[in-house]
Amino acid sequence: MSHDTPQTATPSQTVLVTGASGYIAGWIVKYLLDEGHTVHATVRDPSRAASVAHLQALAKDAPGRLKLFKAELLTPGSYDEATQGCDIVMHTASPFVMDGFKDANEALVRPAVEGTRNVLESVARCSSVKRVVLTSSAASVYGDNIEIKDKAKGMFTEADWNDTSSVDHNPYQFSKVAAEREAWRLQKLTPRWDLVTINPVMVFGPSLTSSSNSASIDTLLQMADGRLRSGVPDLQFGVVDVRDVARAHLLAAFKPEANGRHILCAEVLSMMGMVRLLKAKYGSQYPFPLMVAPKAVTWLVGPLLGPVSRKFVSRNVGHPIKVDNSRSRQALGVSYRTAQDTLQAHFQQVIDDGLLKKRA
Repeated sequence: MSHDTPQTATPSQTVLVTGASGYIAGWIVKYLLDEGHTVHATVRDPSRAASVAHLQALAKDAPGRLKLFKAELLTPGSYDEATQGCDIVMHTASPFVMDGFKDANEALVRPAVEGTRNVLESVARCSSVKRVVLTSSAASVYGDNIEIKDKAKGMFTEADWNDTSSVDHNPYQFSKVAAEREAWRLQKLTPRWDLVTINPVMVFGPSLTSSSNSASIDTLLQMADGRLRSGVPDLQFGVVDVRDVARAHLLAAFKPEANGRHILCAEVLSMMGMVRLLKAKYGSQYPFPLMVAPKAVTWLVGPLLGPVSRKFVSRNVGHPIKVDNSRSRQALGVSYRTAQDTLQAHFQQVIDDGLLKKRA
């Protein structure tokens, strides 16, 4: 089956997508509209043209089936209006900032947890909602690569929970696991609706908007703008295509038997492995990294390059990982693009958007 053909065959339903201007959410909205569903889309400011232009463009091909609502994660009752009349709620809205904040709890954890609570309390007040699909993360499964050493199967699975992250260490990861735990707690209080979670690894692939600001774009830029020319850390992480993540949300929403958590991962790559995939197409057009930096060097200079603590380096660099994606394939029916296709498509968009310049 083609990746771009509809994979669900269900009567038209009304679906709430929170954080609809986001990177993953844009593709979810597109696929829902393509399949004939009505979408209630929440954004922080529907009048901000730059953040909703791609949604308005999608709406032109689906007249009357996309409705924008203003909602704020930290405002109780903010999602009540958008939830009314919905059969499914897809909660993707969550803060995604890796640095530049002074208080990790206020910037990340409180909005993620209270936002999830506010959305699910609106669900509890709306009798039409039968299922919630939560955009969680593999960060809710594990915090640091070193944790693989304690796994009996030698790989991370949906049975694992991140219990090593905190406000002080890997605060983004902590925000994701805290929000998912809150979602499961609230679901038990209101069994009228069920909960399915999507737990992707690092998401790459083309965005529907050039205004997207994601960690994956910054990773690609670092690979090709010379910042890491002298060497990349010996760091491994999972890679998955944003379009496959969006498709998984639809499968989770409309497959009656879908339940529980689903790790989404196409492949595990090292940073140098990413470089090789990009160089295979773009060759010497950009100053790609030349080698893998020794761990001691990464430990020494990491904190000087950005939000990379020495604790993170010691617990992640040089520790290979494996991720079990069998449940997503067997229970949901997810079909994965190759990491090469994903990374090259994303890198091409970065170039087309003018974020990178070729060598003179």
